[in-house]
Amino acid sequence: MRDKPRRENSTLDMMLEVWRRRKWLAIVTFAAVFLPALTIVLFLPDIYRATATLLVDRQQVAEAFVKSAVTGEETETRLETIKQEMLSSAVLTWLVQRFNLTPGGRTSLEEAIERTGRDIKIEMKAVDQAWGRGATVAFAVSYRGRDPATVAQVANALASFYVDRNVKMREGRASETAEFLRTQLADVGQRMEREERRIGEFKLRYGSELPEQVPANLATLERLNTELRINGDSQQKALERRATLAREFADPGSLDPQGGGPDARTVRLAKLRQELRELRSRFTDNYPDVGQTKRAIADLEAALAEGGPVSDAAERADPSVARVRDAWQEPDTTLKALRAEEERLRRQVAVYQARVENAPRREQELQELSRTYTAKKELYASLLKRSEEAQLASSMERQKGEQFRILDPAGPPREPAAPNRIRLILVSVLLALGAAGAAAMLAEHLDTSFHTFDDLRSFTKVPVVASIPRIVRAADTARHVRQRRLATVSVALGLALVMAASYHLAHGNDQLVRLLSRGGS
Repeated sequence: MRDKPRRENSTLDMMLEVWRRRKWLAIVTFAAVFLPALTIVLFLPDIYRATATLLVDRQQVAEAFVKSAVTGEETETRLETIKQEMLSSAVLTWLVQRFNLTPGGRTSLEEAIERTGRDIKIEMKAVDQAWGRGATVAFAVSYRGRDPATVAQVANALASFYVDRNVKMREGRASETAEFLRTQLADVGQRMEREERRIGEFKLRYGSELPEQVPANLATLERLNTELRINGDSQQKALERRATLAREFADPGSLDPQGGGPDARTVRLAKLRQELRELRSRFTDNYPDVGQTKRAIADLEAALAEGGPVSDAAERADPSVARVRDAWQEPDTTLKALRAEEERLRRQVAVYQARVENAPRREQELQELSRTYTAKKELYASLLKRSEEAQLASSMERQKGEQFRILDPAGPPREPAAPNRIRLILVSVLLALGAAGAAAMLAEHLDTSFHTFDDLRSFTKVPVVASIPRIVRAADTARHVRQRRLATVSVALGLALVMAASYHLAHGNDQLVRLLSRGGS
């Protein structure tokens, strides 16, 4: 147990011995690391960050009354879209040129645009919802740079860009939706009108064959069939009338040369002979009527013998000849009219019969046209409703839609966001101490000389007889002093050069500040 304190004391003594031998090396190494690092930390430019906070104002009109054309789930997507637009070359070029983000012209426009894009930062602030997805309620837009006033102006310009682009995007999408629906509505309206015209033309062409006309067609068909039956009965009666007349006026074998019935002259001759017999029974042959009757009989007999027509005088002498002729021709005239009427009725029956038979086919064709028209009509009604909703939503977007409102505009920051000099100084001290300790240990490791009796005894078992002290002459002392002075001047000059180089490296080096700033702050 008594060996442990002795080991601790020997370790402490060894460290003290090393310090006494290597203190100047450690001091110079520490200074060579710490002083340039301190110079860099002290002369690094200050980087300021200005932040503008924006609040997401949701739709102010309940969706139960007006449904937005831009859904709420698109907020995050829209924010990301605006961010990508904001980081585009066109917007970054506009920022660089407007706010002169290439001070003194030390950097090219391309480098300034690239650096400006890295200096912009967007942070979303969301709240957890019941269904597990966070909804963005606010977000912060920040910009970092060397001039406090400029970074505040840039941050506010970015916030205004978000506000303006959000309004334009929502209004644009609502307007595009409304315009698209109007275009579709007009197109469907034109197609619906074409279907209406097709149905109208179909009804004009086949209106009498449509299913709703079947009862009327059947009724008309029944009426025509009844008229046909009546016509047939009338023809039968006319035929019977003609047969009766033929029996009344015709002698056996006395037929019209054309076979149409008894000749009127034969009938007249028979009647004149009958009248002559009656006249002779009452009067003598000198009676004027008897003579006149004889002459009429003679004319008729002569006409019958020659086959020629009866003279008008004979017909005028006896008007009954004309009555007989008319009575005989009446059934033929009636039959002719009835047969013509029958033909007309049969044609009409065929027409109405075809209408009734075509009704199922026309019904199917009309149903196909009606289905197409109904589909177009329903689509038109749906598009009309959506178009009205889209127009209402577009109007609502311009007045009460979701908006980005600048809750806290950016002001010129009072304290720099980077670099964190205290942290960097502490890191520099630690690095310098580590370098000094490593240099001392390396020098001890490379030094093969013996400094104590214990070192010599541990190296060899040969006993140590005596110790000769170091003999220092005056010349050696002077030479040692000159070497120390030269080394001191050299170290000082070297440190000065390194510090000057560090100053040149740190002065105005924004890129180094960004590299040394943790998290890109």
